[in-house]
Amino acid sequence: MVSTGTLPLWWDDAPEPSGGIPDLPPRTDVAIVGGGFTGLWTAYYLLREDPSRSVTVLEAEHVGFGASGRNGGWVSALYPVAADTIAAEHGRTAALDLLSALRDTVVEVGAVCEAEGIDAGFVQGGTVLAARGPAQLARAKEYAAHGSAWGDGTTWLDADELATHVVVDGALGGTFNPHCARVQPRRLADGLAEAVRRLGGTIVERARVDDLAPGRVRLADGRRMEADHVVRATEAYTARLPGLRRRITPVYSLMVATEPLSPAQWDTIGLRGREVFADHGHVVIYGQRTVDDRIAFGGRGAPYHWGSSIEAGFDHDERVFAQLRTTLRQVFPTLGGVGFTHAWGGPLGIARDWHPAVGYDAAARVGWAGGYVGDGVAATNLAGRTLADLVSGRHTVLTRLPWVRHHSPAWEPEPLRWLGVNAGLRVAGLADREERLTRRPARLGRLLDALTGG
Repeated sequence: MVSTGTLPLWWDDAPEPSGGIPDLPPRTDVAIVGGGFTGLWTAYYLLREDPSRSVTVLEAEHVGFGASGRNGGWVSALYPVAADTIAAEHGRTAALDLLSALRDTVVEVGAVCEAEGIDAGFVQGGTVLAARGPAQLARAKEYAAHGSAWGDGTTWLDADELATHVVVDGALGGTFNPHCARVQPRRLADGLAEAVRRLGGTIVERARVDDLAPGRVRLADGRRMEADHVVRATEAYTARLPGLRRRITPVYSLMVATEPLSPAQWDTIGLRGREVFADHGHVVIYGQRTVDDRIAFGGRGAPYHWGSSIEAGFDHDERVFAQLRTTLRQVFPTLGGVGFTHAWGGPLGIARDWHPAVGYDAAARVGWAGGYVGDGVAATNLAGRTLADLVSGRHTVLTRLPWVRHHSPAWEPEPLRWLGVNAGLRVAGLADREERLTRRPARLGRLLDALTGG
């Protein structure tokens, strides 16, 4: 059976957005543009610190419409920039501080879910990455050694140790990191929204902002709202705002979901601890055992679209969906006859140097965060806490982290942007193919690093 659902699996039990034309307050202390994780976490921590503030979140569609409601549900301490790279620019201590903050953030998300009664299926089972072939085996050992040198908790697993977590066909070993949890992401977004409302915050859905500036935001229908502080939390959709098309590039990641699996099927696969899983290939894949015992499985492969455009039709690419189903069956051959019930996608945001950032202009009283490269489910929480400190004028451990005030270079203009991003996607696939043929680390891997800022 092939996919039938055209919306994310995570949306199956989500509340319906409210109808009618939403009211817009004439002014607010803090206007947050974007109702995904970054915006919601920022609102939550601002209000938890000071419930007397007026905080208004403006969302173009509905809470969790973008990447926050479409992702793989990994609350991980992963970061898209290598610790060595951060240390080279900011020093080893700063790099260690960031890694520690990310690990603490995984625990913080779980603590908020418990404190606020958010039933998002949070389970910190860790991340297991399989080495599928000799080339991936060599890369996995290097990955484990690098993680050990930085104390990030990554450990090497031989084939037997890997099988205690997950049984991947032909795997020669792998790595494990305990600093990751599984969640149902849309439930997390909806639960956060309810917590923000309980604390006195206002969330206005179907309020598309087409321009923001110091002291005010303007909606596409012409309405305006004044604000003492403005926070941009638009991730991939940043490319739609005036003057920001080259700040963040939207790249699509797609997912499929199986029907619920039987206990016997899970006995052959593992993931008893609700670990999330992937491999050490060049093409990004990711999966989880869902709250209702499906496998939700995703990966890259969809093309970047000219001019950083975002359209609903780009969420679906049957070629990529077919590749994902095939790959999942290769990873777990016992799923050969399993049915697939959902297939969906959405854009994530990538800065030119693959470096997430948090910033705040104290003079203009404008803040921003984003560019998570798909690792944002946890990083958005850290960003939200950091933005709350910055907006409040506090100098804290968080505001001193090296991603604060980082400025990525602009993406190249078209057609260079289209050529470069799609070349990177193509090279990743070719590198994996080269490794399957040669059984050695791909020479194309160095070209991929050059294209992706690695």
